[in-house]
Amino acid sequence: MLIFLTLLSVSCNNEAASRRKKISNIKAAIADNNPYPTIATIPLPEGFERISADSNSFAEWLRGRHLKEDKTVHLYDGSLKKNQLAQFAVLDISVGDKNLQQCADAVMRLRAEYLFDKKRFAEIVFTDNNKTNYAFEPPYSRAHFSDYLQLVFGMCGSASLAKQLKTVTHFSDIIPGDVLIRGGFPGHAEIVMDVASNKKGEKIFMLAQSYMPAQDIHVLLNPEKTETTPWYSINDGDENIITPEYLFVKSALKQW
Repeated sequence: MLIFLTLLSVSCNNEAASRRKKISNIKAAIADNNPYPTIATIPLPEGFERISADSNSFAEWLRGRHLKEDKTVHLYDGSLKKNQLAQFAVLDISVGDKNLQQCADAVMRLRAEYLFDKKRFAEIVFTDNNKTNYAFEPPYSRAHFSDYLQLVFGMCGSASLAKQLKTVTHFSDIIPGDVLIRGGFPGHAEIVMDVASNKKGEKIFMLAQSYMPAQDIHVLLNPEKTETTPWYSINDGDENIITPEYLFVKSALKQW
């Protein structure tokens, strides 16, 4: 048994080292600064087009999110994240000054910002692990909205958000705004920022995350496919989705 565990540990360490090397190679192959102003301007692999979306949809809103020119990921206190190899680009959106806006919180932030922007205030509701609802109530000001999000981030997380979202039966039905989530203490969550398809019916998607400690929301590299990063494929036959800092199974996909 000891020999088996030793070999398993060596194997896992080798896989992690191999993945770090792949990501380092990808980072070396792309520009240090981000030349794309928004999610919608990140180029697609040849033959792909973004799936259609209504002008008022969450999908179209996500595509309009601005990206920083600087690709550096900062923590909530302004310090640098230790791992700077995961990101393709950084969203230009506040992380706050408290260690609150972590993985699931970043997903809730984006969803809430969309609904706030569209003045759909009654739909801004999140549920904690005890099924207590936290609804955004008047006044519908930006200051009150910010205070509300701080409350939500403190009371809700990946475990509660996983319960609140609806399971997607077929991964091929993926759309922008969907969430890859593993509820837990801790769990993890990443949001689907965009989806594209080609004439063969193949689909690709883009992911973004925050993490622990609270940090800038960032678009993730694809550590497995240098040539298509930051796009991930749904047609590779693998049930696992390997991202730079987490591994999901496709059954972890959920929708609002």
